[in-house]
Amino acid sequence: MTTSGPDTEDLTARARIRDAALRHFGEHGFDRATTRAIAETAGVSPGLLRHHFGSKQALREACDAHLVKLISRINEQAAADMAAGGVNGVNHVAASMAALGPYQRYLARALTEGRAEPVFDAMVRMSEQWLAGLDERRSDVPFAGRKARATVGTAMALAVGILHEHVSRGLGADVSGEEGAHLLALTLLDLYSHPWLSPDEAAAYRDALDRTRTDAGTALPTEEGPR
Repeated sequence: MTTSGPDTEDLTARARIRDAALRHFGEHGFDRATTRAIAETAGVSPGLLRHHFGSKQALREACDAHLVKLISRINEQAAADMAAGGVNGVNHVAASMAALGPYQRYLARALTEGRAEPVFDAMVRMSEQWLAGLDERRSDVPFAGRKARATVGTAMALAVGILHEHVSRGLGADVSGEEGAHLLALTLLDLYSHPWLSPDEAAAYRDALDRTRTDAGTALPTEEGPR
């Protein structure tokens, strides 16, 4: 998997301010971080920060937009690799962890604070696109709608980054490093290729859930319309 070079923007004072904000928001949280401290870390004046971003809220939005762009590039590269028949799950996971590694603290803090909505929503949309292709090969009707599955799947995927210290400890290797990323990718491949429930077992559990809900006077929603 190859990665493109940095944007011209990433060589500017604006990018230094944004990167400093990512660091401060990650370390202190949005409410406690100050624009003065961010400007000092970026090596610029508070006035220049206000010139580029106007407010702390706008600066946070720029941080989210930067991560959306980065994640979109990773997703597009993975799709291109798959289209070319050269997909390598291990390399994709490793490259993703390496690219997002510097921003893990920001993502963990922002997501648990209920922020970074554009980042989460963009990842859900990307997951929906991947599920659309997978659904075409399914012989059964999904239990839940595509957006619901993409939302929960995104949350599960982000949990590895948010809990990366615990995951690294459990794997015995830092997931932000080459060895840990490789082990993580192999583990994910094994989990995805060997589901814990067979389709028949899952259907039986679904019927049991339906009966429970029906007895309580409600019913589980079913997938409607296009997958």
